[in-house]
Amino acid sequence: MEPLLHIVLVQPEIPQNTGSIARLTAATRLRLHLVGPLGFSLEDRYLKRAGLDYWPMVDLKTYAGWDEFAREHAEAPMKFFSARAGRSYLAAKYAPGDFLVFGCETKGLGEDFIRERIERTYRIPIFEPGVRSLNLSNAVSIVVYEALRQTDAITAES
Repeated sequence: MEPLLHIVLVQPEIPQNTGSIARLTAATRLRLHLVGPLGFSLEDRYLKRAGLDYWPMVDLKTYAGWDEFAREHAEAPMKFFSARAGRSYLAAKYAPGDFLVFGCETKGLGEDFIRERIERTYRIPIFEPGVRSLNLSNAVSIVVYEALRQTDAITAES
């Protein structure tokens, strides 16, 4: 069965964040795509600890790099998320099958990458000018639950 949504992490660096996101994808039955190079081993104890005993429930796919991922999913509907984007994630229209793409903790997706995809790139508003970005696992959670709400996967009664 195809998952409702796909979460894509491009070159994640911090195993605890990826483990937390893996746990989120297990809880929401979404597929997690990890695009390398990864900043840690999939055997990392911090990654495993953050994901707890939910790893068997994680629908996980890995890729050596962006080119491999992009070839395999060339026709996939993708939305990209960056602290540097102009439009709010709330302006996005989420649909079943969407790939929600997030960059690494220290560099995000990169300015050139975003510039080429600006019409499909969104941000989570940050109100304090001195705060550059949100924690990756928090950002993914915020977007995932809005996407689930818009696709009617969750309701007030859920």
